[in-house]
Amino acid sequence: MHADAISPDPRALIVEDETLIAEELRERLSRLGFSVIATVGSGEEGVAIATRERPDLVLMDIRLKGAHSDRPTVDRAKKTDHDGFILKPFLRRELQTTIEVAMQRHARRVKQEKQ
Repeated sequence: MHADAISPDPRALIVEDETLIAEELRERLSRLGFSVIATVGSGEEGVAIATRERPDLVLMDIRLKGAHSDRPTVDRAKKTDHDGFILKPFLRRELQTTIEVAMQRHARRVKQEKQ
């Protein structure tokens, strides 16, 4: 992905309570050109940082601390203003493609809002 085509210095936030997965995501995002501003383990902390820092990308595990990826949770996640959705376990290429598509959708939406 050419993240610099989206933003000169794209920033990402990782919200993941499994340390190994969070570190893997940090490494993959770095290879894709993102600066990871934070890696946190709780949804509340993730929302606070996202609100304050306004990252270009947020990767958030919806199964944090008692949340579940059952049908109602997935349905609620789909209703949020997001540009991509991926289920774990994910493949490296699947993650990269989802991020690329999400960043392109976001860029289009921002461009349309400015017109």
